[in-house]
Amino acid sequence: MLHRKIYQLCCDGREVCVFLRDQQRWIERARIIDIEGDLVTLRYETEEEDEICSWEEMVRLESIGAINQKLASVPRGNVEPLMTEDCPDAERIRNRPESDRE
Repeated sequence: MLHRKIYQLCCDGREVCVFLRDQQRWIERARIIDIEGDLVTLRYETEEEDEICSWEEMVRLESIGAINQKLASVPRGNVEPLMTEDCPDAERIRNRPESDRE
């Protein structure tokens, strides 16, 4: 089951966080580049002081303990989130009348 989910995430090209249970560490903001047999290729970046490093790492499927995927994010600070009333009229989704729902 995990193999199928990883394959789906690879095809979608989504950013994921992967927990490697044999190393007890998280790889954050990674992309699954390839799956070949029981090897999964991950690509990610790390920031160290004034340097950004790009990494490509191959891990065994059995060493993956968990995969998380960000669904949404909200900015921190005193930012007011947009509400439905703030949406332009042309972009609003209208509720269907009761007669159309059947």
